[in-house]
Amino acid sequence: MNAIDWVVLIVTLLSIILYGVWKSRGMKNIEAFLLADRKLPWYHVGLSVMATQASAITFISAPGQGYNDGMRFIQFYFGLPLAMVVLCVTFIPIFKKLNVFTAYEYLEKRFDNKTRSLTAFLFLLQRGVSTGVTIYAPAIILSTILNVDINYTTLLMGGLVILYTVYGGAKAVSYTQMLQMGIIFSGLLVAAITVVHLLPPGVGFSDALHIAGKMGKMNIIDTKFDLNNKYNLWSGVIGGFFLQLSYFGTDQSQVGRYLTGRSVAQSRLGLLMNGFVKIPMQFLILLIGTLVFTFYQYHQAPLFFNKTEVAKIENSPYHTEWKNLETRFGDVYHQKQADVNKLVAALHSNNLPAQDSLRGTLQTADKQTQSLRKEATALMLKNNPRADTNDTNYIFLSFVTRYLPVGLVGLLIAIIFLASMGSTASGLNSLASATVIDFYRRLVRPEAMPKVYLSASRWATIAWGLFCIVVAFYAHKLGNLIEAVNILGSLFYGTILGIFLVAFYLKKVGGTAVFIAAILAETFIVFAWLNDLMAFLWLNAIGCLLVMGIALLIQWLSADQARPQGGTEAPLITGEASTYFNN
Repeated sequence: MNAIDWVVLIVTLLSIILYGVWKSRGMKNIEAFLLADRKLPWYHVGLSVMATQASAITFISAPGQGYNDGMRFIQFYFGLPLAMVVLCVTFIPIFKKLNVFTAYEYLEKRFDNKTRSLTAFLFLLQRGVSTGVTIYAPAIILSTILNVDINYTTLLMGGLVILYTVYGGAKAVSYTQMLQMGIIFSGLLVAAITVVHLLPPGVGFSDALHIAGKMGKMNIIDTKFDLNNKYNLWSGVIGGFFLQLSYFGTDQSQVGRYLTGRSVAQSRLGLLMNGFVKIPMQFLILLIGTLVFTFYQYHQAPLFFNKTEVAKIENSPYHTEWKNLETRFGDVYHQKQADVNKLVAALHSNNLPAQDSLRGTLQTADKQTQSLRKEATALMLKNNPRADTNDTNYIFLSFVTRYLPVGLVGLLIAIIFLASMGSTASGLNSLASATVIDFYRRLVRPEAMPKVYLSASRWATIAWGLFCIVVAFYAHKLGNLIEAVNILGSLFYGTILGIFLVAFYLKKVGGTAVFIAAILAETFIVFAWLNDLMAFLWLNAIGCLLVMGIALLIQWLSADQARPQGGTEAPLITGEASTYFNN
């Protein structure tokens, strides 16, 4: 990056941070710190929900996902709109009516202390690890730009977000996220246009899509049912629905965002906005990665995108073997480039037989490049068994820093930083909320003054921030970050969602039954994941259904089926949750 890019980056970041700090001044109680006084309008809620989900991982890893695996990841989000409808009808009215700080408070009213504590603990475990991964993502950028050890940049990014969140709380997070999303949408659109503009003369947007499609990258929908296929229509609609319902309905990082809404209607509008906008936004991000793939058919891509690891192998005893691999990689590229030019000519002349023939040739060539990349990573591991051999997270970053015009580089790097700050701050804020409300206030200081809880929330934010930094030090072992965070979530979200659905819909099931069911279901989910029994998205649906089924069975087998233990009888949710609110 040159001086102009640095100016754009620094000015953008400082402007957003200072605006958020200014809007959050005068905060004096825990409700302001954790929930922004519950006074935010729907568009604040919607943009904050989107920004919490759209971390730096989205803008680093998703284009790399599109580059390597095509567009099929978009199916992951197909269950989102339906999940938003269910949340608007059931979850929001109950949480707003009860005036809770966290989603898990409801579980004590409905069940008992142990069920609330177990659910909150599962949330803290998965969200703490996931937030650590979101800190690692921007640290990759700083490490690449400054050419310093990633552990130092991890400490820097983690420290900045901790300070920012400790001072501003939920209000600073929400106000900055609103501006962040505006800048992010603008930057993504400009990035997509720029990628197409950088293609050779005579190769337009339509040609770029056709090239990507002939090479297997425009695989948007796969209708074949397969439990071992990570991304198809069925895993997206069914497994994705359960994952999104649990994430937005039971994960405090999201619940805390729409609890800031000034009314049920405002919170609903914010979630519906997310449901309508998220899929097109994610489609655009994946499409950018696919367009970058087409771009690299005309410009030779690196054999490996992580420059730090490349430098290590180039300065090792395996230097000659590495150079030979690069030469072979270049030879395949030049032949592939000639075939791509022939494909474009066949497209322009509508020569279908030539298109079909060249499609097979190009897919074979692409397999050769992937084989050479596997040889490269094997050589890296031979040199250093601890080498980071997954460079998916570096693909888009490498493209941005090498090819985008001055100024736009700084803007896109700023976008990735803003996304990281928003998502990480929301994560830390939710971790502090659950720690203080579900454990500290209930078990340690139940009758303290408000300022005590405000101070405890800030200290909890610091403690979780340090924990997340430690996790970030090991995040490179997780591979593609956007897949990693969703896999981590899938290990817990099904069980947590099952607990809440039992609470909402199965009014005769008590706390002990659901507590035992949750432990058994979670044990099976971890076993299924460790033994690779199915694609990770299905773990969400199976975990949820297991909790509900086992809880029903245990309650049926028990002697006391007359009334749930430890709380009020559960509502049967219909329409506006009318049964509950008319009690």
